[in-house]
Amino acid sequence: MAQPELVLHVLPPSHPCATVEAALRVKGLEFERVELPIGFHQEPMAEIYGEGNTTVPGLLIDGEPVHGSNPIMERLDALAPEPSLFPADKADRVTEAARWGDGQLQDLGRRIPWGALYFRPEAMGTMAPGGGPLDPAGTDYAMKFVRASWKYHNLTAVQLAEDLQALPGLLDEVDALIAEGILGGDEPNAADLQIGATLAVLRIVGDVRPLIDARPCAELATRWFGERPGDVPAGAFPEGWVPQA
Repeated sequence: MAQPELVLHVLPPSHPCATVEAALRVKGLEFERVELPIGFHQEPMAEIYGEGNTTVPGLLIDGEPVHGSNPIMERLDALAPEPSLFPADKADRVTEAARWGDGQLQDLGRRIPWGALYFRPEAMGTMAPGGGPLDPAGTDYAMKFVRASWKYHNLTAVQLAEDLQALPGLLDEVDALIAEGILGGDEPNAADLQIGATLAVLRIVGDVRPLIDARPCAELATRWFGERPGDVPAGAFPEGWVPQA
C-alpha cells in the first residue's frame, strides 16, 4: 500500500523540526520538505494549520494538517507502526518524557542560543553549513536580526540568566530518564528525538557545551543528530551567568 503524501513545513534552524525530520527518517517515510522564510512564517503557518498555529513544524498528511512535534510523532506512529516511537513496554513514560521535553526544555534551545548571539553576533555566520564568522557588514545585519529575535521570543537578560542557572537541573532530569531506561536505548523513541534535538542545538553554544558533554545525556544529541552547524565561542555570556560544569 502506497504511503500518503507527506509535506513538512520547517524553519532551517528549528530543533523541533529536526525532531520530526529524524522521526520521518526512523520510519523510512518519504516526504517533501518546505522551508519557510524566518520571520515571515507565522501567516502561512496559520493559513495552513489553523488560527493560532503560527510555529513550526507542521505536517500535511494527504492534505490533512498536523501541527507540533509531539502530535506529528504520534500520527507517524499510527501511520507506520514499526519501528515504534512509543514502544509498548514504556509507551506512557515515553509520552510523558516527550511532553516534558517539549514543555520544559525546548524553549531553552531557542533562548540560550539567541541569547549567546546577542553577545557574539558575528557567530551567526556559522549557523549555515560550512559558514564562518561574519565580516563587519554581516555583523551589522546579524545584530538587527538577533535583536528582532529577542523581541519575538520575549527574551530578557533576566530570563536568560535564569535559564542558564536552571539548565543543570534539567540535565539532571534527562540523565535520570536515561538511568531509568526511558531514554538512550538502541533505537530512538519519541522522547529521545524530542530531547536530543534540543540538546544538539544547545551544544552549539560554547559556554554550555561542557555542561552537556560531561553527562550521559550528551549522547542523545550526538548519536541521533550529529554535530549541528553553529559555534558561538565560549566566553559569550557575562561572568557568573553560566554554572560551573
